[in-house]
This record gives sequence, structure tokens and C-alpha cells, in this order.
Amino acid sequence: MSTPELAKLGHVGLVTTDLKKSLVFFKEVVGLEETEVKDGVVYLRAWGDFEHHTLAIREGSESRVDHIAWKAKRAEDVEKFAELLEFAGTDVTWVKEGEEAGQGSAIRFQLPSKHTFEIYYEMEKTQPDEDRRSVLKNQTYKSWRKGISPRRIDHVNILSSYDAKAITDYLMEKLGFNLREYIKAPDNSYAGSWLSVTNLVHDIAVSFDPTSPTENQIHHISYWLDDAQDLLRAADILSENGISFKGPGKHGISQAMYIYVEDPGSGLRVELFTGGYLIFEPDWEPIEWTLDEMDVGFTYWGDQMDTKRENNPTIKA
Repeated sequence: MSTPELAKLGHVGLVTTDLKKSLVFFKEVVGLEETEVKDGVVYLRAWGDFEHHTLAIREGSESRVDHIAWKAKRAEDVEKFAELLEFAGTDVTWVKEGEEAGQGSAIRFQLPSKHTFEIYYEMEKTQPDEDRRSVLKNQTYKSWRKGISPRRIDHVNILSSYDAKAITDYLMEKLGFNLREYIKAPDNSYAGSWLSVTNLVHDIAVSFDPTSPTENQIHHISYWLDDAQDLLRAADILSENGISFKGPGKHGISQAMYIYVEDPGSGLRVELFTGGYLIFEPDWEPIEWTLDEMDVGFTYWGDQMDTKRENNPTIKA
């Protein structure tokens, strides 16, 4: 039996306490396009995203990330992942076709840190309305139609008080992620790790914080901008809308440029992200960083993220 594989990050399911504010932020300021509204869930995607949605938002009594979804490489891989995870002692729940709009059957399960993951394969590539459709056949929507207008979803960063190396090992051993960069503490534990199943430096990052209110927090989700000029334009748009942000800056780890901004409705942090490097080497050796190198690792230059808890909020997953 062939080993099942993940192809890419698919989408994030978000619950917000203020749906109206979240939709203004994601649709008008960030500039995501609405694909469909079904059963109180609003499905969104960027102009370069091909699948039905990369963000699903609904209202709830507590802001949280409901699930992080990954697309399998082959249709049969969904069931193979279910078998392998159950054999390893992970509880698996099946999501019926159509339960999430545009999506076929899927599985959901939790990491050791209680973050909920979903694996699917079938997903509609819904065509947009004529007035929003790009004239380019290889692009979904018109670019720059509104707001910041990112091209696509890029990655997620989960935060936890749980052992970051154990989470990293689980992602590698059970789900086939490749370790790209990591921060090693003096006791050989991990303070953070960056992993991917694509050529990106990371499709997911794991951040360790011993003071985290729960084991299953979300540090941020990220959308990709084409270049540095797009990032500066994003800063103008955020300022024009009276929304505060951190950045622009550049990471040493990943070498990417960033702006961090918080959704006013849910409190979810969003990273607007560009630059970085791609990995094509099959024999890539993970890059090890140490805690005393983080002045360069976290912020190579620019506006640094706040490290104090009151200035660096997260929401539960």
C-alpha cells in the first residue's frame, strides 16, 4: 500500500463573535471574494485561489479556529490517512460530502495539542460571477478588484504550551511534513519549527509558549502578496481604514517580509506575507537556530512583533 500524502494547505474554518466586523475586514479590507453563503457560513477565497474556499467564517459565542484543512494528493489518500491515524491511536471523525459547502467527504482529528485538522480531496472549483471573473483563463478573479487583494492562502502558524518537538514529530511521522527550519532550546526542546509538504519554506509553523492559555491556540493565518510593493500598498490600505498593524518587517527564518494585522471581529491575527525562498532540494537539511539568534531569526529588520502577552493576543483552536 502506498503511503498517503498531503498536497497543500486547503482552508481554515473560523468562528467569530462578530460576523459583520469580520466580513468587512476580510471582504472589504483584505479583499477576499465571497464564493457562497450556506447554513450561516460565509465561504471566501483570494483572487488566485482555485478551490471553492480558503476561509470559511461563521458566528459563534467564542472566537476560535474550528479546523485547519489540508488537501490530500489523491482521492484514496483520505481513507488511507484515516486508517493510519486510527492505527496510531488517533480518533478520527468523518465529515460527510456537502456538510462543508463545495467539499467532498473528509476526516477530522486532533493533534496531540488538540488542534483540529481536516483532510479532504474533492473540492469544487466554483466559477465566479461574470463581473468578477478574470479574462485570464489561468486566474479565478480579477486581481486588485478591492482591498489589499492577496493572491492566495499561504500558511498557518499554530501556538501551544504543549511540547513543540512532539507536535513537530507528529506532523512529520503521521502526516508526512518535511522539517525546514527550527529553533532549538538549550534543553534540546523546540521553541518553534517550520514545516511543509510543498516547496514553500512552511505550510505550517509551530510556536511554543509555556504561558499560552491553552495547548491549542492559533498564532496567525497567512495570505500571500506578490511582492514588497504590494505589502507597502497593504500598509496604506490598513492605515486608510484606521486599522493598526505590526510591520512591515522581514523575518530571518523564511526570509519573508510581513505585516501582522488583527481581524476586529474575531481577534484572529492575519499575516500578509511575501518574499522568502522555495526549496527544491530533495536532500534538504533542516536549518537549526538557537534562542540567542532570534534577534535575526524572528526579525531580520523592521517592526518587531510584540512579545508581551497583552500585546500579542491569540485565539483558541
